Amino acid sequence: MNSRCTPPGESRGKRSFRSLFACHSGVLGYNIAQRISTERLYFPICEEKGRKVNTENSFAVPVIKFSRHVPILRAWTVHFYTSLGLLAGFLALQALMAGKAHEVFIWLGVALAIDATDGPLARRWQVRYWTPAFNGRKLDDITDYINYTLIPVLFAYRFGIVAGAGVPVLGLVLIASAYGFCHEAAKTDDGYFTGFPSYWNIAIFYMTLFRVPPIVAATALAVLAVMVWIPLKYPTWKSKPLRHITLGFSLVWAVSLLALLITFEQAPALLLWGSILFPIYYFALTLYLYVAGVSRRPSKPAY
Repeated sequence: MNSRCTPPGESRGKRSFRSLFACHSGVLGYNIAQRISTERLYFPICEEKGRKVNTENSFAVPVIKFSRHVPILRAWTVHFYTSLGLLAGFLALQALMAGKAHEVFIWLGVALAIDATDGPLARRWQVRYWTPAFNGRKLDDITDYINYTLIPVLFAYRFGIVAGAGVPVLGLVLIASAYGFCHEAAKTDDGYFTGFPSYWNIAIFYMTLFRVPPIVAATALAVLAVMVWIPLKYPTWKSKPLRHITLGFSLVWAVSLLALLITFEQAPALLLWGSILFPIYYFALTLYLYVAGVSRRPSKPAY
């Protein structure tokens, strides 16, 4: 009976390189995956069908050990990508000091895009596992507080969105948002935010485009700040109820926000009013899930 890896007419002792490569190519991927951290990989020489592999007839191939560091390097790349949100925030602050309102929101939009995409990358590449000594969530929270809270509040003060007697409300927003970020159950394991999420960038953006009177803006911000302490659960894209509808609606809304960012103060009225349908849907869904008892089910903090 011929050997599995020996072509007819060719003895086992005189195998061609082609037949040897064909024999061991299937074994190669398995050994690399299983023994990537070892110094040498051993490829057993193929035996006849039905017989056990004879490890004494194995040959060794040296393997470069740096391959095991690729996931670690990839994890640190995700952390660096997250930190680019700080650079976007710095550029937004520069535009703020220069009085360029449109440019401020452009850089805040860049920061928002980074924040929306670094999480999926971190989960896909198991960042927490490969960099256990580094807390990526803290980096993300610091970046988000600057871009979602601090800069929008400074914007509201600098451009008079909130003025006069309403200015102390901006301090309330800063404190409430800080408490929200420090709350252990700010994100739950069933995919919700607890308390009003720090969407201050979105709130100030709409107040700017709608030219809301300062007293109305201050009142709205005060109400939202108080809602940070109310343990109402707000859905995220991970929340299961109506998930596909919410995802589809949010994508359409993201496109409308991009269009508003491009047109800014010359935005068409239809686009501007149409874009607030998603925020209305979002708050309505939050209340519905609470009344229906879905979001009141016990949950644990998400780490």
